[in-house]
This record gives sequence, C-alpha cells and structure tokens, in this order.
Amino acid sequence: MNRYFYLSLTPEALIVSMLPPKDFGTYMAVGTQKKSRGQAIFFEIDPSVIQNQLSWDYIEKRCVPHKNGEPKRSVYLSIYRVLETVSLKAIKNIFLATNDGRVLELSSANYDISNEIDGTVYLYQELGPAYSRVASRLNPVQFLNYLTDPSQPIYVPKLVFVELTLENMATDPENGSDDNLPYSNIDHLRDCLILLKKNPEKLTKTIVRNVHSNIPYRTCRNGFFIGSKDGFLYFRYPGPEELNEKYHAWWRSATTVFLNE
Repeated sequence: MNRYFYLSLTPEALIVSMLPPKDFGTYMAVGTQKKSRGQAIFFEIDPSVIQNQLSWDYIEKRCVPHKNGEPKRSVYLSIYRVLETVSLKAIKNIFLATNDGRVLELSSANYDISNEIDGTVYLYQELGPAYSRVASRLNPVQFLNYLTDPSQPIYVPKLVFVELTLENMATDPENGSDDNLPYSNIDHLRDCLILLKKNPEKLTKTIVRNVHSNIPYRTCRNGFFIGSKDGFLYFRYPGPEELNEKYHAWWRSATTVFLNE
C-alpha cells in the first residue's frame, strides 16, 4: 500500500498514513466509529523533500497494514514545532474537512496583491503555531511578513492563517452591517475595527487571544496562507456561488450547524 505524509494543523503534527488525502480527512474528522465529530485541516507533504528529517526505519516498522488487511490510518512522526521545520517546497495541497467528514481540496495559486483596496481592515484567524483571531490594517502578505519578521520583538518563524470575511465592515466598521457575521461578541469586534481605522499607526489588534474551536467555513474569504519571511504559499478559497455549484455536498456540510457542536 502507498504511504502518504500529512502536516496536520488540528492538532499540529506530522503524520504518515496509508489513507489517501480525502479518506484521511474523513478519518480525522469523524474517526472509524463515526462517534466523534470535528473539523480537520491539513497539508499533503512531499516526503522526498524532507526525507532526511524522517525516521524511515520507524515508518517501515509502524506504518504497515493491520492483520486483517486494513490500511494503517495514522502514525504520528512528530508533534513539536512541526510547522517551522517543514519546508514550503514540501507542501502540496491543503484539505479542509467538515464536521461530518466531507473534504475539500485547495491547490496553491498566484496571489494578486493588486486586488487589495487601500483603507481596508482585515480579519485573520491564525492556524498555527499561534491561534489568535486578529484584526489588522495589513493586507495578507504584509501581515505575514510582519509576524514572521525576526527584527520584531514578537515573531514566529512560520505562520498559517486564513482571512475571514468582514463584509462591508471591512471598509466602514462604524456603519457596516453585521447581520451575516456569525462571530461572538460582535460589538467588541466592531470597536476594534474602528480603533484600527482611526489609528493609522496601529497595525494589529487581537480580537480573541486563543481560538481552538471550529472555523465557520462560511466566513472564510480570499484564502489560506502559509509562509515565512522567505516566501509564502497561497490557497485560493472559492466564493459561495462557486462552492455551491462545484462542491455542493461539501458546502452544504460546511454551512450546517450540528446539534452536538
């Protein structure tokens, strides 16, 4: 059986599995007995790029089929500072699993920074190694460069994050409608956006210090970013119409509220 290598963000870990990506995503989201439920976000990794970092004797010993012939679903290879040690060159596609195990695959794409509008305020959800929800005057590339800059007193060597929608509050936080924004403590969010808008010298404002709950996929905007001061990868997130037309089953699952959440 083939072996696949994954950089999981939920939790952060390097994992080898005999399951191909979409089967692995279903397994991570709902397990084997379908009694658990939770999102899973992970990258597929090219092992040839990081082969010197892998314990192949351990992999050959542990990642083998079960006695009944079923594939080995997961063998954890590392759980500490995994993100910063995996080269961007090793990262293939990103996969987003919903609470009931539907999986969406996103490929890397070119990011056109010219589409950004001056004066916009952004909302980002960090996905590792920090897990804050942050509002910022910085566009995604600027935000990534700022937080991975070692000349800053506080920085991370590599960061994964997704941009979240603010709809028209992004350009008009005082008067923009929040009717379609499912964030908790929306008044606090609005106050933070107004603060950033009125204080050009302030670049970021933490909205929630530590978010480990599920991301409402319907609030994802623009896409997912992973990178450092040396470069980044961008994974475009389709808009609602495209998701509904091309990935209807996933989108329906992503926008469903489960009673046991």
